[in-house]
Amino acid sequence: MLVSVVIPVLDEAAALTSLLDHLATLEGRFEVIVSDGRSSDGTLQVVAEHPFRARVVHAPRGRANQCNAGATVARGEVLLFLHADTRLPRDAYWSVRRAVADPGVLGGNFELRFDGADRFSQLLAAWCTLQRRAGIYYGDSAIWLRRTAFEHLGGFRLLPVMEDYDLVRRLERVGRTACLPGPAVTSARRWKRLGLPRTIASWVLIRWLFIAGASPARLARLYPKAR
Repeated sequence: MLVSVVIPVLDEAAALTSLLDHLATLEGRFEVIVSDGRSSDGTLQVVAEHPFRARVVHAPRGRANQCNAGATVARGEVLLFLHADTRLPRDAYWSVRRAVADPGVLGGNFELRFDGADRFSQLLAAWCTLQRRAGIYYGDSAIWLRRTAFEHLGGFRLLPVMEDYDLVRRLERVGRTACLPGPAVTSARRWKRLGLPRTIASWVLIRWLFIAGASPARLARLYPKAR
């Protein structure tokens, strides 16, 4: 089984070398597609010079556009969308393969942890675990799904924000999903200056405004304050 890892990037030269180093160590049959939104910082040079051969596609800026473009050229039976600051567990391939052996499982994500052993990162991870039980998860937890499910859903809708949660909501409505052990590890750095209460409050506020029908363009203006 081939798993296609799609990485949407924009000016991610600083993070991409270590991510490609990481992916090169994983067992399993992967193809890696870097979907670039017109970076200007040497991101493409990093991919070209790295010994791990990743394919590059170009797309208009925006994660939804870039993920869809990567999925279009992917050859795998499973699509896995990975942020540049997230690292997969070492047994990610085998976890996905075991999950899709059940024909009723359409996709899902990985259990999420934040880097660092500090109390903030631990509490943030606990919150994400609680949210996942309610079917709430986002792109930093490495969303994956069968190609057939992705095509049935029509891929990512072209939203400026919450495109990952929008896909998850639609996926959760049509079939079973699985939260795979791992964990996947992502950075907590962007949230630490807000602190835990404000971080969680911002997540909850943006999600509920989105569900209530608030304009994604307006919600996008809230994100820089959270990040």
